[in-house]
Amino acid sequence: MFSKFISVGDKIELQTVARENEEQLGTPGKIYNSTVYDIQSEDTIEITMPMEKTKLILLPVDGEFDMVFYGASGLFQCLARIIDRYKSNNTYLLLMEMTSNLRKYQRREFYRLGCALEMSTRNLQKDEVLTIENKLPYTLAKGLPLKQSVIVDISGGGLRFLSTHRYEPDSLIYCCFHLMNNGEHKKYEVISRVISSIELANRKGTYEHRVQFYDLDPTIREEIIKYIFEEERRNRLKKKYASEERG
Repeated sequence: MFSKFISVGDKIELQTVARENEEQLGTPGKIYNSTVYDIQSEDTIEITMPMEKTKLILLPVDGEFDMVFYGASGLFQCLARIIDRYKSNNTYLLLMEMTSNLRKYQRREFYRLGCALEMSTRNLQKDEVLTIENKLPYTLAKGLPLKQSVIVDISGGGLRFLSTHRYEPDSLIYCCFHLMNNGEHKKYEVISRVISSIELANRKGTYEHRVQFYDLDPTIREEIIKYIFEEERRNRLKKKYASEERG
């Protein structure tokens, strides 16, 4: 069953499974990238050890993770536990044991909407980072200088934006933008983790950033998703009417 949908080389995303009354293994909310290295059985696979830049991420043995596979026929999800980690043929690997059935994954929250929205951003202060990462109540500092950015696509999981200021990958940043909500412009202030930062080849000094929302309130996420699907519907109607007028 597993090998019917998943193949060697398929991309994987892993995210820590939070368990009540247990210490969290791995960074909360962090997504680790990997690939399928070998399918040993219907419930055991080898995957490549995640890396950031040139650094190996040593995820803990016995840690349980939510795994999303990018298969040829779509997205699939299951839970899995690390039962070993080792090096084979000069490749660092994790041996994963499936702890749930593989299922089709409808990733509604990661549907991306292309856009051009103004946004203000800044790096978080050290004390803000410590407070947020330790999941303590926090209030963001007011009045600090903000950089102007432009969101070029957004999803319920994160966004992509352009800025003349470069933010370091893996850093936490403050993002402030406005979306239409129930007919009104609503201000959203969210914390995001920088996944990547790349200078545009055709626009020197302008950087494209991909960020993942960090510990986002589920209500806020649903509002963002609602906005995305309403905008998508509005865009489809515009195209339909334009086509009818031309016809």
